[in-house]
Amino acid sequence: MHRYGSLISALAGALFLWSAGADVYAQSAWRDPFGTDGSVASAPHMPWQSSLPLPTVGAPVVNGELGRNQLLSLPELTEFALRNNPRTRQAWLAARAAAAGVGIEKADLLPQVSAGYGVTRSQQVGNAGAEVPWQTRFGPSVSLSYVLFDFGVSAYQVESSEYRLLSANLAHNRVLQDVIFQVEQAYYRLLGNDALVRVNGQSLKNAATALEAAQKRRESGLATVADVYRAETQVAQSQLNLTRSAGELEKSRGQLASVVGLPVNVAISVQPLQQPPQIIEMTTGISELLEKAKSSRPDLVAAEAQVRAAQATANAVARAGLPSIEVNGGGAHTLFNDNRPSASSYSIGLAVRIPIFTGFRDTYSARQAQVQAEAAAASRDVLFRQAEIEVWQAYYDLNTASSSITSTQAQVRSSEQTSLATLARYQSGFGSILDLITAQQDESNARVQQIQSYLDWFTTLARLQVAVGASDLLTAAGGAK
Repeated sequence: MHRYGSLISALAGALFLWSAGADVYAQSAWRDPFGTDGSVASAPHMPWQSSLPLPTVGAPVVNGELGRNQLLSLPELTEFALRNNPRTRQAWLAARAAAAGVGIEKADLLPQVSAGYGVTRSQQVGNAGAEVPWQTRFGPSVSLSYVLFDFGVSAYQVESSEYRLLSANLAHNRVLQDVIFQVEQAYYRLLGNDALVRVNGQSLKNAATALEAAQKRRESGLATVADVYRAETQVAQSQLNLTRSAGELEKSRGQLASVVGLPVNVAISVQPLQQPPQIIEMTTGISELLEKAKSSRPDLVAAEAQVRAAQATANAVARAGLPSIEVNGGGAHTLFNDNRPSASSYSIGLAVRIPIFTGFRDTYSARQAQVQAEAAAASRDVLFRQAEIEVWQAYYDLNTASSSITSTQAQVRSSEQTSLATLARYQSGFGSILDLITAQQDESNARVQQIQSYLDWFTTLARLQVAVGASDLLTAAGGAK
């Protein structure tokens, strides 16, 4: 008994020493033999710094050249953007990947054939214990496998991949529409900011004229120094407005360059508006536009394709637990390194695979695939409602913008005449500087509102086109001449 107690004590001591050693081992550098901890920051509050040179980000490749030092039109900018905006290339490559996915699924409908060449060197022991000399076997082999029947699993998988390809192609078309919309927005914003610069420049000239008139009247004793200060304040405010609009003009120029696929610092000049464009009322009704969006918007049709792809996948998964029939075959030719003759072997067989129990994996896989199909349908319905509200809002925004153009035109005419009459009165010694400044501000505000109304009309028309998914609404609206 004493002997067993000593043995137990020795084992306990050994276990203690082992545990102590394991603890030391765990705390040592051996717990990270490859030094991976050194690849991250030393502490949560410390930034990570690379010990190796970081990869250089390459500049996007520009396809073609955009005319430099010349005034560009909207069609020219749009055509260039469709070739160089990275989003179009990204969507196109996604469609190509989906097309390859169709080929992958169709490959399962064909026999699978593989070939090999093996070399085996072995030594065996005979029944009497004597060693058998080393033997070397080598030779080619070929095997074949083909699914004859699987209750339509492969067919549903092909159908699903074809719907995913359809969805990817439609998504590509939608990206093209989005890029066109972005170019139109940036183009019209650039035109609007350019017009604002000219309007604010004219406002600065008017303010300078008012300041000059105030100074002359003060020299004649007909105005006070307060009138001059007010005029100087108006000049400073007009200068500030001009500076801000010039900054917005450069920002919109950079935005347009980025949208068309160029660096933001590339100077782009567009054809300015020589006169206010003629706006014609939209003749297409809202009900017709809503109906048109169902078939014209690529993303809506793509969402429907996603639903059908998900349902086909669900059908394939639901049949994965059913039996399948396969045919297998093969052949091999074996050669030896000694004088023994070579030998050939062939085989062919028919196999029926009958899943019996997979731990309920097939049950839950089918349930998951069906729920995902229903979720895809819900996503389609969400997009449909979103498309409806986008068309609805853009349509009435366009009508509002069209009406505001008529109002602002009247405001500009009235405010311009008022400003001229007030300036003439003030230069003649009548009226106050406050009346003159107010009239000039009213004229400037009316011109800014007119520019904004035209910008709203063009951008809203572009928004309505992308909401409907059609590019011919400009013709329906009568065009902008």
